[in-house]
Amino acid sequence: MVAFDQNVEDLAEVETMFGAMKTEGEAPASASAETVKGDALDMPFDDGSFDRVVAAEIFEHLPHDTAAMKELYRVLRPGGIAAVTVPSFLPERLCWALSEDYHTNEGGHIRIYTRAELEAKLKATGFVIGPHHHAHALHAPYWWIKCAVGTDNDDHPAAKAYHEMLVWDMLQAPKVTRVAEKLLNPVIGKSVIVYVRKPLGTA
Repeated sequence: MVAFDQNVEDLAEVETMFGAMKTEGEAPASASAETVKGDALDMPFDDGSFDRVVAAEIFEHLPHDTAAMKELYRVLRPGGIAAVTVPSFLPERLCWALSEDYHTNEGGHIRIYTRAELEAKLKATGFVIGPHHHAHALHAPYWWIKCAVGTDNDDHPAAKAYHEMLVWDMLQAPKVTRVAEKLLNPVIGKSVIVYVRKPLGTA
């Protein structure tokens, strides 16, 4: 497994997590994991390096999103599968409407995708488009609250209380919230996930 990002601090946290998983025996003895810093527009990997790729919430940050999609296509082996996630249109549009800071800060979101646009760009890159679904519906209201009270205002009572609920939900996974999120995902899921495949027989 390779974790790839530009942010050194985030990669350091992931490296710590990898080490903890190894220490606790939560990964197979034969498994290996590393972190690599780099640019999504010029990845330091050979063609066809990976069987599977997860591109999580990346393309909405990049001015040249189609160039990054070409790099993703290049490093995936023929027949390989990628899961591409971006913020869903409706929840993201509400965040933009509630807060200018949310989408104008350095490194922030510079576009809002419709699923049709995302799939069209991935298809133009050469990918075969597969199924899709939405996820993280319970996270959408948290970001609406953050945008309404200030994206940096983590101490606001509403934001703090909702964050505590999310942490509780992630750790405990109670049935009531799992069912609620499953029902809400198609409507207000914070992320849309599109699965794509690189065709066999491609260079």
